[in-house]
Amino acid sequence: MAFNTTLSINLAPGHRLQWEEAQNAYVILYPEGMVELNQTSAEILKLCTGELCFDEIVARLEQLFNVQNITDDVHEFIQVAFDNGWIKQT
Repeated sequence: MAFNTTLSINLAPGHRLQWEEAQNAYVILYPEGMVELNQTSAEILKLCTGELCFDEIVARLEQLFNVQNITDDVHEFIQVAFDNGWIKQT
C-alpha cells in the first residue's frame, strides 16, 4: 500500500527513534526488535513528528543539507518505513 503524500507522517505507536551508543547509530526500537539506521534514514525519521507531510519533509531535508532533487530517494525510504510499519499517517 502506498502512503499518502498529503497526510502528516509520524512514528507508529510502539516505535521509538533513539541514539544507541553501543551501535554508534540511531535505531528504531519496537516490541519485536530494533532496526539500526544509517544517517540519512535517521534524519528523515527525525522529521516524522506528525507535524509535516511528505513534501514538507523533503523541503526541510533539502534546506538542512543544502541539496536538491532528493524527492525520489526520500519517497523510496518513506515507502519502506511505511511498509514495515515503522511510521503511520494522520
